[in-house]
Amino acid sequence: MNIHEYQAKAVLKEFGAPVSRGVPIFKPEEAEKAANELGGPIWVVKSQIHAGGRGKGKFKEAAAGEKGGVRLAKSVDEVKTFAREMLGNTLVTLQTGPAGKQVNRLYIEEGSEIEKEFYLSILVDRATSRIAFVVSTEGGMDIEEVAHNTPEKIKTFSVDPATGVMPHHGLTVAKALGLSGAAAKQATGLVAQLYAAFVAKDMAMLEINPLIVTKGGDLRVLDAKVSFDSNALYRHPEIVALRDETEEDPKEIEASKYDLAYIALDGTIGCMVNGAGLAMASLDIIQLYGESPANFLDVGGSASEEKVTAAFKIITADPKVKGILVNIFGGIMKCDVIARGVIAAVQAVGLQVPLVVRLEGTNVEEGKTIIRESGLNVIPADDLDDAAQKIVKAVREAR
Repeated sequence: MNIHEYQAKAVLKEFGAPVSRGVPIFKPEEAEKAANELGGPIWVVKSQIHAGGRGKGKFKEAAAGEKGGVRLAKSVDEVKTFAREMLGNTLVTLQTGPAGKQVNRLYIEEGSEIEKEFYLSILVDRATSRIAFVVSTEGGMDIEEVAHNTPEKIKTFSVDPATGVMPHHGLTVAKALGLSGAAAKQATGLVAQLYAAFVAKDMAMLEINPLIVTKGGDLRVLDAKVSFDSNALYRHPEIVALRDETEEDPKEIEASKYDLAYIALDGTIGCMVNGAGLAMASLDIIQLYGESPANFLDVGGSASEEKVTAAFKIITADPKVKGILVNIFGGIMKCDVIARGVIAAVQAVGLQVPLVVRLEGTNVEEGKTIIRESGLNVIPADDLDDAAQKIVKAVREAR
């Protein structure tokens, strides 16, 4: 689960991290009050969407101007103008894709006098099973670009969970960023604060880009992007309350209600599979035969008929889907349960596109009999390769 920048900064502030003062707004008429509350003389007006590259982004609507999704305002009137131009308009960045995201919230923040910009992030390193820090002197840039062009400017280290963060970790960050004096001392405190927040809130990723040194010599978190481990959200109702569903795909929201692992993709073949490994193999083989999957959907190893029905409805609700592949290898999951779920869903929503079903494993013959006797126009398949070829062929013939 992701949250907005202003929400991330509020979380980090709870742990003592240095953040600038700011006010979120949801309507253009709130801009003047926010600007006056902060006092100026410089304000930063920031679009709040779940995507990076906002400053370099472009709005689709001409009325939104040409200054991107993060703007420097030098008067209250400019704050008001930017708010009118940005709210309700669609911002396109490298991370949003061409469709962009509608800006429904802004963060009006006091300006900062920046001396230097750095990059700092914390994430779970699966290779070491530890929490890792990634720091670089190249703040304000895409870290992927830095890694590709100047990898030597990136420093990484992990924290032993037995000891937690120690003073030497802060010194490592200070040395990597070339900090000295007060800023170096602040780095030790900041590293401890960020690590504490990461662990306490079950974060999956915390990215600060940029982390700055002000002209006064102080460290400050100028931007923050945070995502949380969805499996741990039951422990954090205060974080769940920050969820902005307008930033998420409605199909993914619906899938989460049934505990379905669903991710929308850009292709035309909808997939319903049990098991993440089999699901990935199904996506790959569809790609191998020249088409693209419309989703990743793992119904799990013990799905009920209701869950299967919900999964099928989510797939058919996607207008991009021109064909559906159901690929089930029954272990704990029984093929007859899948069959009944598919039939219930088809009867409820109809079937307007080709459907290929491959069943194998527990109760496979019962499942095949149920589908065969249903009277539905279903294309049976013997194995994964056969299923992939049949759904690709059916989609192409239907065009």
